[in-house]
Amino acid sequence: MAELFKDVYCPVFYDQFSGVLVKALPKFDAAKFNQMIFNECFENYELKQRMHHTAEVLYHFIPANFRAAVSVLKKIIRELREQGIKEQSIEYMFLPAYIEMYGLEDYDCAVDAFEYVTQYTSCEFAVRPFIIRYPAKMLLQLQAWTQHESRHVRRLASEGSRPRLPWAMALPEFKHDPKPLLPILTALKYDECEVVRRSVANNLNDIAKDNCDVVVQIATQWLGDNEHTDKLVKHACRTLLKQAEPDIMALFGFKQGLITLTDMAITTPVVKVGDKLTFKFTIGNASHRPQKLRLEYGLYYLKKNGALARKVFKITERVIAGNTQEQITRHQSFKIISTRVFHLGTHKLSIIINGQESRVNAEHDGLYHFELVG
Repeated sequence: MAELFKDVYCPVFYDQFSGVLVKALPKFDAAKFNQMIFNECFENYELKQRMHHTAEVLYHFIPANFRAAVSVLKKIIRELREQGIKEQSIEYMFLPAYIEMYGLEDYDCAVDAFEYVTQYTSCEFAVRPFIIRYPAKMLLQLQAWTQHESRHVRRLASEGSRPRLPWAMALPEFKHDPKPLLPILTALKYDECEVVRRSVANNLNDIAKDNCDVVVQIATQWLGDNEHTDKLVKHACRTLLKQAEPDIMALFGFKQGLITLTDMAITTPVVKVGDKLTFKFTIGNASHRPQKLRLEYGLYYLKKNGALARKVFKITERVIAGNTQEQITRHQSFKIISTRVFHLGTHKLSIIINGQESRVNAEHDGLYHFELVG
């Protein structure tokens, strides 16, 4: 059985962290700490619940006064570094969670803590309640962080302000009007660190889901500036490319109607849950000139209510030579996973060429059926 992500919080982890706390807190009681961590509910806690639970337990071992607590948090991080302990995934994000949970009333001290702590473990989740509570001050702070010497702090400016950051609370004001974010993102678009530039792209991709026109305008302005910015813009437009937004498709040179689909066939018309769907098809460029190709397929999953919901999967993006044909075979797994429930019955498949669901002939609707069985 695959290890669950929440199991980063396990006895081995807490034993290691206790070894840090013993050095940072001379009166630390490791036995009491473990007893409080592994309460009767711990096994049922999900990832973020374990994260916040750890912060709550830590509260009982450091000063209740927030400013004094921040000094201890910094001491803990110094000890972690001295012991050569680096974060493997997100396990130490309970430290910024502590700031979120206990520092909301002390803005200045919390901001100072974020700037320090995020250089060890990201504060992208924890900073968001402060953006909601103190919007004007936090926008100025985020702008200031774009000039910070630490790439981690600069990244916090863009990642922490994403309107739709996964696993985090949304920022409704920026979903409604993202314009206040644009000076922050513009300040970071030339950042020397690719991780920071990628965060800018992620923020723009979030914006595209609610304000497509804003990202179309930015993409048009930024594309062609330099190699790094072009990569940023392409990543920022990934949702719009999947949606085949016309202006974005044209911006990246994906023309419709020049590349054709033939010989489409599903070779496994009946698929058992746990097995793979297999299909093959031929694409051709009848033009003498090479053409840019973005090739995807749409899988129409059957929902519980009988409706179909399409999810788009990318196959390739490249240039296809003139006067050529290529046969392509692809597989789609129906292995049981925790993030999707499969419903038995008729599913459908389409081939998407440069944003357009393609047909082998005018009479066909471009959708190919297969049965999912138990």
